[in-house]
Amino acid sequence: MSRHIDRLFYLMHILAISPGRDIEVSRWAAVAKSGIDALMIREKQMSVRSILNLGQQIKDLAPNLPLWVNDRLDAALALGVGFHGGEDYPQLPASICEISRPLHNIAQISERRESDQLLISPIFDVPDKSEPIGIRGLHGILDNMPPWRGKLLALGGINPKNAAALQHHRLDGIALIRGIWDSVNPNGIVDKLRNAWKENKC
Repeated sequence: MSRHIDRLFYLMHILAISPGRDIEVSRWAAVAKSGIDALMIREKQMSVRSILNLGQQIKDLAPNLPLWVNDRLDAALALGVGFHGGEDYPQLPASICEISRPLHNIAQISERRESDQLLISPIFDVPDKSEPIGIRGLHGILDNMPPWRGKLLALGGINPKNAAALQHHRLDGIALIRGIWDSVNPNGIVDKLRNAWKENKC
């Protein structure tokens, strides 16, 4: 099997993004240890001190798990982790830290080409979000992407039933919010996602 096919069908990066609500430490631990590849703290209601405390707890619970902080650059730098800047956040120099940004259409590529990670969204219908781009829209963006050094992840309404249909040779994996945090069994969700990704060889 070629390296191209191996990447397409067998490697799936899973980023868990927190839902922005009060979450017990035990729940953070369950998600952090569920088999995901990275975790993003997206808790805009938290103070910087609280984010720092939470970030350190997660690092202690899962020391090898890559961590991102959403919208609080000061906290990301203090923790020594990646930073995700929202839609209106100004572009940062690539040297400051690992940078993640959202991507909603191909026109945004030029201003975000220095990012280490792009979250392409929303793929499917999500409450309070813009109109979904769908699988065809996702693949259209990926087909027209310039050479890219970072990760490209799909986000928005993804679950084990629809994840495999997203496969594209330029897509590194997916990001989840409700799909993993609302589950009583985060490990089971991760296993189902990976199995569905492997089994889809159409």
